[in-house]
Amino acid sequence: MTEEPLLARLAALKTAPIPDLKVLWRDLFEAEAPPYNRTFLESRLAYRLQELAYGGLAVTTIARLENMAADFDTTKGRRKKELDRPIAGTRLVREWKGVEHCVTVREDGFEYQGRPYQSLSAVARAITGTRWNGLAFFGLKNWRKGA
Repeated sequence: MTEEPLLARLAALKTAPIPDLKVLWRDLFEAEAPPYNRTFLESRLAYRLQELAYGGLAVTTIARLENMAADFDTTKGRRKKELDRPIAGTRLVREWKGVEHCVTVREDGFEYQGRPYQSLSAVARAITGTRWNGLAFFGLKNWRKGA
């Protein structure tokens, strides 16, 4: 690292041309810069400069973050499927065509009218006769984008 004060280096990131940011990225990360926007490059470079100057995360913090990450499906950025379901014992109520339908969440699936179902989508299909996203049908997920 150069002798230039850290604050000056951080401030210089805002006005540096993108090619210069990519050169700095190669120097700091020993890899090619990803094809992301300027804001991403600036924030990651700023973090890396501070990490090199002051040290990284504590070992205990890294372990804690790794444990938290184990609860997430990293391929989609969402919680694992089993965590999308309400906790066992929850009763879901939905009115469809003037009739109220109650579903009980069980440890191994769902119960509707005394019958077990593996998914809320299967329950929604039994109620409507058509395919539905069960989470959307029971109001647990917004089925319209942007709404």
